[in-house]
Amino acid sequence: SAVVDLEDESLAKGKGQPAYRDPDLDVDSRVKDLLGRMTLVEKLHQLGSVRSGDLVSDGGISVDAIRDKLSEGIGQVAGIGASTGLKPAESAAFANAVQRFLVEETRLGVPAIVHEEALAGLCARGATQYPQAIGLAATFEPDLVRQMADAIRVEMLAVGARQAMAPVLDVARDPRWGRLEETFGEDPYLAGRMGVAYVRGLQRSEPGPGVIATAKHFLGCGLPEGGKNHAPVQLGPTQLREVYAEPFAAAIREANLQAVMISCSSVDGVPSAADAGMLDQLLREDLGFQGMVVADYHSIDLLVRHHRVAADKGAAAAMALQAGLDVELPVLDCFGEPLAAMVEGGGVDQALVDRALVRVLNAKFRLGLFESPYVNADAAHACFDIAAHRQLAGQ
Repeated sequence: SAVVDLEDESLAKGKGQPAYRDPDLDVDSRVKDLLGRMTLVEKLHQLGSVRSGDLVSDGGISVDAIRDKLSEGIGQVAGIGASTGLKPAESAAFANAVQRFLVEETRLGVPAIVHEEALAGLCARGATQYPQAIGLAATFEPDLVRQMADAIRVEMLAVGARQAMAPVLDVARDPRWGRLEETFGEDPYLAGRMGVAYVRGLQRSEPGPGVIATAKHFLGCGLPEGGKNHAPVQLGPTQLREVYAEPFAAAIREANLQAVMISCSSVDGVPSAADAGMLDQLLREDLGFQGMVVADYHSIDLLVRHHRVAADKGAAAAMALQAGLDVELPVLDCFGEPLAAMVEGGGVDQALVDRALVRVLNAKFRLGLFESPYVNADAAHACFDIAAHRQLAGQ
């Protein structure tokens, strides 16, 4: 796509900067301005991610790797805390180094969202750990879950992480499923109460910085055939909507849930990653979800390797994008060169790329990343191993 001249009339209010850099403008105007300046390659990089471990060598951050993998920008950085084992100050410094390159050395200066696992505590060295989700559900105390999520938020903000891959809102109905302990159990109402509490604690509705919650896995992941992870799910539409979708619906209508992760399974023969009826119709139209839909790790490529409904990565990318999936995790793969070739060859309308990109950029602007991409690394340790958090974990 054509790149807008940076000296055109969209310079913000005579301030000598592009409109998207003006914090006084509304988010929609900033998104529209930035979207119009991006090449197709830059757009696709915003729909992907990079593993933090791919940016290190010899035990430290690699400048060469950063320049090689991030020169066109990137949407997300996956798991600094979970992948590196760095202490809080070092983890924050890692995030700052990545953001500094993106902001200062890429053409448009778009910061990334760092995401982390945070099911029962931030998955990072020195972070307070809490009972597993099934144990949290057994308390029947949503307020404790809200307090836990608020404590997780404090630690995540300290190291520059702004999206948590939690809570798990799967309704678990097969005890053979090996991920049952990640869930709030078999009851959709209880799972909804706990999920709403978690999202409220993490994202915050009151003034102050929040962290995006990512409810997963949409949908029916807790009833796989034979209890096997990624196995097919056989469910009728009424049970799917009234039981398995209900915890997600509660988090959307009551807590303004900002991200959803899809399931790697298929429901009644249709993989979630390629199911427009599930993502665009049920999730967005029926439940009113307006945030980002992200892939479970490698779930787009699984359309080729596991479900065998796509001939290659390009076809898989087209299916996922058309179905309503916005972000590929944990690495830019199918949404990279394979999707670029599909768009350039006319097989995919670039409007679908822009549809997903608007949701991604919306999240970045609303998080305040353009104004505050860095954190105080020296102060990060003070937010970890707090006595109040330890006391909460023991309740």
